Amino acid sequence: MSATLVKSIDQIAAELQGYDPQALPAADVARFLSLLVAPVTERLELPLFEALGRVLADDVVSPFDVPPHDNSAMDGYAFDGAALTPGTELHLRVVGTALAGKAWQGTVASGECLKIMTGAIMPAGLDTVVPQEFVTVQGDRITVPAKLLQAGDNRRLRGEDLRQGRPALSKGELLTPARLGLVASLGMKTVSTLRPLRVAYFSTGDEILSLGEPPREGAVYDSNRYTVFGMLKRLGCEVIDMGVVRDEPALLEAAFASAAAQADAIITSGGVSVGEADYTKAMMKKLGDVAFWRVAMRPGRPMAVGRILPEKTGASPLSTSASSSQNHNNPNGAILFGLPGNPVAVMVTFLAFVRPALLQMMGTTAAAPPLLKARSLEAMRKKPGRTEYQRGTVSRAADGSLQVRTTGNQGSGVLSSMAEANGLIVLHHGQGNVAAGEDVDVMMFDGSI
Repeated sequence: MSATLVKSIDQIAAELQGYDPQALPAADVARFLSLLVAPVTERLELPLFEALGRVLADDVVSPFDVPPHDNSAMDGYAFDGAALTPGTELHLRVVGTALAGKAWQGTVASGECLKIMTGAIMPAGLDTVVPQEFVTVQGDRITVPAKLLQAGDNRRLRGEDLRQGRPALSKGELLTPARLGLVASLGMKTVSTLRPLRVAYFSTGDEILSLGEPPREGAVYDSNRYTVFGMLKRLGCEVIDMGVVRDEPALLEAAFASAAAQADAIITSGGVSVGEADYTKAMMKKLGDVAFWRVAMRPGRPMAVGRILPEKTGASPLSTSASSSQNHNNPNGAILFGLPGNPVAVMVTFLAFVRPALLQMMGTTAAAPPLLKARSLEAMRKKPGRTEYQRGTVSRAADGSLQVRTTGNQGSGVLSSMAEANGLIVLHHGQGNVAAGEDVDVMMFDGSI
């Protein structure tokens, strides 16, 4: 991340009017995090086959016009559109064939045309193409029906896609499959990207079992580790999996120190509830500049955010990235996201708050998926004063409009409901009860989970 000094938790809080960490609206969480995080700055020059999902470090400037010549958008016959007369058939003699990949050598006089293939260069003086399926052919002559075309139809203009010297893609854009293809169309073998974000994750709690451990009374298997891993990988992050850390001060301190030395961001689950008697919160306070919140939301009320500071951990920066020879060295510390322990609450807080913050840290201009409107198929009870995220299944009605119903039990431990859902119904802070047939906002998962 940038070496520029950033604002402290208290300084950020002072900028938020009405900031109350014990009853923080969801909108204020998003604003706070946008002021807390900063994008990475280290660059990697990558071959295109390795660049999918990475963030552009610079504009990609087109070295030439695309297309480089006027060309035909159809298989058909090219001619001078000035010959078209409204309401009258056009009769033309075919004098040759232009193929894609090379310029046709010759001239086309008045009353003549050229058979042409899709993508073939339009010879000088020709600006219109009639698709071959619309003409009548008799020997070397064709008849173009009346009222079929206007001058300039079915011609691709030089530079209509991209202009030489102008950005084809902008800094901060995610390299999607389509954008990789666009870069390749410019003849570029490599692209300058920002390095992937490094995120360390661990679960906390003596009651958490790792896979492979035998069951025991009062203990649960760690599902959060796998859902967080999946959501981070979908974002393109480099994930540092630190497993389960027991509620022991020495183990927690070592985990935070190791995570801060390796990562740009640290995500934990469990141990952040207000008034909870465990060591996780105490260690966060000892090693970092951290705020503990009660967010006005359901599910996912408790949350901690801040930084784990290197001068407090005593940890040395480590090189952890196989894709970069640079050591990680972040004097401002690793951003901390302390999430609640319940499986659904972890996923909801990640999607609502952590994912947008990580996208900002990645240096991307991409926003979180927009909220869509869908008609609720059922009534939902809701008290104003908090944001609720109900798991829902969105489908299309017979008229093509979107409709949504809940997945049933909305308990924060009901992980199966997240597996059934394809989005979250977002009931906003000031919103009350929802009647069946009323429109609601929906946050689609968009491949996040």
